[in-house]
Amino acid sequence: MSISTDRKTLAILEILQEAGQPMGARAISRELALRGVDLSERTVRYHLLHLDEKGLTRLEGRSGRVLTERGREEVESALAVDRVGFVNSRIDELSSQADFDLSSRSGRLVLNFTLFPPEQEHRSLAAMKAAFDAGFCLSDLTLRAGPGERVGGIEVPKGMVGWGTVCSVTLNAIFLRRGIPVESSFGGLLEIREGRPNRFTEIISYSGSTLDPIEIFIKGKMTSVYAAATDGSGLICASYRLIPASALNQAKNLLEEMDAARLGGMILLGRPSQPFMEVPSGKDRVGIIVAGGLNPPAAAEEMGADTYSKAMATLVNYKALKPFSSLSR
Repeated sequence: MSISTDRKTLAILEILQEAGQPMGARAISRELALRGVDLSERTVRYHLLHLDEKGLTRLEGRSGRVLTERGREEVESALAVDRVGFVNSRIDELSSQADFDLSSRSGRLVLNFTLFPPEQEHRSLAAMKAAFDAGFCLSDLTLRAGPGERVGGIEVPKGMVGWGTVCSVTLNAIFLRRGIPVESSFGGLLEIREGRPNRFTEIISYSGSTLDPIEIFIKGKMTSVYAAATDGSGLICASYRLIPASALNQAKNLLEEMDAARLGGMILLGRPSQPFMEVPSGKDRVGIIVAGGLNPPAAAEEMGADTYSKAMATLVNYKALKPFSSLSR
C-alpha cells in the first residue's frame, strides 16, 4: 500500500474491485458500514473525488465509480503488503494442525504437491529419482494421484497427474509435539560442492515474503538439483530453522526416530550459539538445515518438465504414503 492510500480509501477501492460494476457513494457507504468503517455518504464522495484525481477511480456517468487499471494495481500492491509474513503464519498453522505421532507412526503430516502432464511423467520420474537417491529431501515417502483424484483439499485437474512429497514443515510439527519449539528463519539455495553441503548462496526470509521461497527459486530456474545429484555440484532448496540449545540432545534422539520412520533425509544440525553454513544462529540457539521436499520436482523442472509445485499444500495421512521407489516403477 502506498503512503498516499490510507486504510479507509483502500477499503473503498476494495469494495469497487469486488463489485465489478459502477457504484455510487451511498452504496459504498453502506458497504463500508458492514465492514466496520463509519463514513458518511458525503465523506465517501469526498474520498472518491481525490481518488479520481489520483487516477485510481473513474466516474461512469450517473452509474457511479469504477476502478481504473492503476486502481487495481494499487489494491493488489496493498494486499501484498498485508500478506507479508503469510509464509510464517502458514508454517505455524500447519505445524499445529499436523497430528502425526512418531511413536505410533499414525496421523497427518504436511505435504507438498506437484502437477505435470502425464506424457511428461516418465522423464520427470527419472529426474526425481536422482534427487531422492541423493537424499535431497526430508523423506522418500510420496504419493501419486491421477486426474479427478483428491489429496487432502486438492483435486488433480483433468489432463494432469499429481505427486506429493513430504514438506520440511513436518519436522516443525514433530518437534512441536515433543515439546521443542522451532523457529523457521528462511528458505534458501544451498550450494552442494563435491557432494557435500557448503553454504547458502541465496536466502529469502519467511517473515518478509508473501510467497514460499522454494517456489520462487524453482520457477525462477535458480536451482540445479539434478546436477548436484548426479555430478556432486549444484544448488538445492533448503530451509534454515532454529531450536533452543538446551534441546540439542533431545533433537538428536528425535532425528534417529524420524530416520526409522523414513523421515530422516538431509537434516543437518549445527552447534550451540555457533554459525552454521556461514549463517549466525544467535545465543543459545542451534541451527538446523533441512532439504526441501520440492527438490525432486525441481530436478524434473530442470530437465524440461512443465511442473506446477505448491509448497505446504495440504495435510495427508502418513499411511497413505509409499516409498518413491515402489510408486515409480
